[in-house]
Amino acid sequence: MIKLCHGCGVELQSDNEAAIGYVKNIQQSLCKRCFGIKNYNEYKTVLKNNEEFINILKAINKTNDLVLLLIDIFNLPTNLDIIKHHLSNDIILIVTKYDLLKPYLKEQKLKNYIKNIGLKPLSTLIISSYKNYNLDLLLETINKYKKSDNVYVVGNTNVGKSTLINKIIYNYTNSKSQITTSQLPSTTLANIKVAINENLTIIDTPGLLEENNIIDYIDIEKISKIIPKSVVKPKTFQIKIPQTIIIEDLAKVYFQDANDITMYISGELDVKRVYKKDEVSELTKHVIKVPAYHDVVIKGLGFIKIIKATTINVYLVGNTDVYIRKSLI
Repeated sequence: MIKLCHGCGVELQSDNEAAIGYVKNIQQSLCKRCFGIKNYNEYKTVLKNNEEFINILKAINKTNDLVLLLIDIFNLPTNLDIIKHHLSNDIILIVTKYDLLKPYLKEQKLKNYIKNIGLKPLSTLIISSYKNYNLDLLLETINKYKKSDNVYVVGNTNVGKSTLINKIIYNYTNSKSQITTSQLPSTTLANIKVAINENLTIIDTPGLLEENNIIDYIDIEKISKIIPKSVVKPKTFQIKIPQTIIIEDLAKVYFQDANDITMYISGELDVKRVYKKDEVSELTKHVIKVPAYHDVVIKGLGFIKIIKATTINVYLVGNTDVYIRKSLI
């Protein structure tokens, strides 16, 4: 009989300690990797690619089941082309981690903003698993639209899929079982079925790997620092020239013109403003032309609201993506 890890969904095995799914005793419910993450915050990288994610989407597409598509408020996608190309199921769009920006962003404004990503969901919900915000409404919406007992949860890695499911388990079942969660990428390795009641089974899926995210180029300790754990406190600067904003060893932003900016990044990161001209840097240089009232988004790190039109030089670790969008806040 095949036994699956309760934490990440992989098949358990006791033959190869170096392979995923290893347990000393096949009667254990967590693999060695999940046990280390849960109890010691240890993390073992598992090399994966998006081919597996696409195959999962294709399998879901063969069903008529409802899909919960999760997107992260702090890392909103510019498009959902992979989802739209491979999935034709009914979708409920869920924006997670609303607690991070709730003091500065009205729910309806956020809903209007994300209409631009080109999806036509049955419903759009703004939630916070951490704060239990709108979870009762989410369950009501699931029951309203589900086509069968099975409901799939999809989204990028670290968007909060497993955290949401664990909160649903805690709120609406008597089970003490939990899916493994971590701030580190690709914690869920295979589909995990979670029975909420006799009429609803939620299926967690491995996340889509987002290319050129800053977490691809930094160590585990730094990953823990860049992911916000509480309400993000904006950092506002009146820029005079020449000035450079330095975010630890991750990013430098050089301004050629006076400006007003507001940064939305994790409060654990050290930010310095220095009176220096543009300099050669070991980081990768990007020249960004920014219209007035636009955000400069550094994928995986956060965003900077720019008030006046300008051109800036952004230096980033590795091949981290940076792009502009209309101001979210």
